Amino acid sequence: MSIFSKIKAVDFYRRIPRDLTEASLSGATLSLVAAIWIVVLVWLELRAFLTVTTSTTVIVDQSPNTDLLRINFNFSFPALSCEFASVDITDVIGTARYNLSRTLRKHPIDAALRIVGPQHHPDPIPELQRGGNEGGEEEEAQRQLAEEGIASGGEAGEKQYVGSLVLDSRTFDAATKQYPILIVNFFAPWCHWCQLLEPAWEQAATVMSQKYHPDHDGRIRLAKVDCTMDANLCFSHHVQGYPSIRVFRKGDDSIMREHGQHDHESYYGERDTLSLIAFSESLVAAAQAAAAAAGGGAALPGADPAAAAASDPNRRRAPQAAGCQIEGFVLVKKVPGNLMVHANSPSHSFDAAAMNLSHVVHHLSFGRQLPARKRQHVERLMPLLHLKDGRLNNHTFTSQHERVTHEHFLQLVLTEVRRPSFLSSATLPATTSSTSREWNRHALHAFDFTVHSHTLQRPDELPAARFHYLLSPMQVVLTETRASLAGFLTNLCAIIGGVFTVAGIVDGMLHGAVRVAKKIQLGKNS
Repeated sequence: MSIFSKIKAVDFYRRIPRDLTEASLSGATLSLVAAIWIVVLVWLELRAFLTVTTSTTVIVDQSPNTDLLRINFNFSFPALSCEFASVDITDVIGTARYNLSRTLRKHPIDAALRIVGPQHHPDPIPELQRGGNEGGEEEEAQRQLAEEGIASGGEAGEKQYVGSLVLDSRTFDAATKQYPILIVNFFAPWCHWCQLLEPAWEQAATVMSQKYHPDHDGRIRLAKVDCTMDANLCFSHHVQGYPSIRVFRKGDDSIMREHGQHDHESYYGERDTLSLIAFSESLVAAAQAAAAAAGGGAALPGADPAAAAASDPNRRRAPQAAGCQIEGFVLVKKVPGNLMVHANSPSHSFDAAAMNLSHVVHHLSFGRQLPARKRQHVERLMPLLHLKDGRLNNHTFTSQHERVTHEHFLQLVLTEVRRPSFLSSATLPATTSSTSREWNRHALHAFDFTVHSHTLQRPDELPAARFHYLLSPMQVVLTETRASLAGFLTNLCAIIGGVFTVAGIVDGMLHGAVRVAKKIQLGKNS
């Protein structure tokens, strides 16, 4: 029993028998006020504990120099064909990458920006070795043709067809329907490549007309259209680069693709006389094979032009739409650079006055795409940081004049969000290395940018859409701080104990004042 008696001696909360205590109205009132005050303070402390406070600092960019910057974009060009649309990257240290395609997707679109076909992914446009007859190639071609029995001239009294058939908007439809196979050269007289092609084209046309005479055979014919004289005709066939050599079969130059979509059938092979004749002969042979497979009869177009276009390196599918939607991403070095979209081909010329680089920016962002949950976390903090996600998203830029180049200047700032642990108020210091594993685990990164856009007319170059980007050497660090659980429990005890103690003191003071007042009334105050 003595042991328990000693333990009782350290009791901080000794009880007074209830019979020795006295309740008062003032004490009851003060107890209610104290209880309400405790509830209010506990609620406020709980809110403070659950609230994350933020602080913003600006420091030198600490992201690893070895990291590449990812540019995510989705652009629509209603007047730039996917056939020639090229995405290029250049920067101030000399990096230059042209016609990027590995991480991009191109879809043909109409004027209303609707996708009208499957993804367009042809091989790069080949660079020609022979844009026309060079040196003694014309004489060599005549010698080989003579050996094959195709000599200049023809049978006596027979009408001679020299050169290609000249077409315009009035005669074009009739000619395409008249000949089972009609190969049309859409050209412009000022075009360098067209000038190289003209002698070889005319010679090949003469040879094919002699071998397959239009009056009594007419299985194939070569023709040409001057796009400077019939611009609307070339526009209706989505011709943007010169020369464009299209194959028409019974009035139609389209070949069936998957999902019922259609493309133009174009020739992209060498442009000397012998190559053009060989290509024309291959079309005739394919038509004869198709006729034989069908059971005889007149020569018909090839059984499967789409398959032939896919297997023949000289034939390509050109999108049957004037516009192109380009989406995807590119990886660039973290130095000032330029992303450019324009028309490009190593074997075609373009009319700068006719090129229209009007475009719609559906999406443009920098950095790796965050998961949805983390993205929502960053977006929640954007008002605090005065950030605006997607400053160019869904903006339209229209060319009001000829030869207009659109330029967008982007100033990028890295924003880092450092998140705290729930059980600790400690946050990562501002000097933490960007290569730290812990830093990468706790931090979120997003790029904000300011943009200034304008247009200019440059008569000496083709129109383009340029996106100049410049990274700031500074970064914004947003540090989130949450009250620790230990601090919350300490403050909770302080509130309850403090209010209880203060209420007891106030109650004692009131009780003493009441006793003094009673003594004064009884005249016992000395």
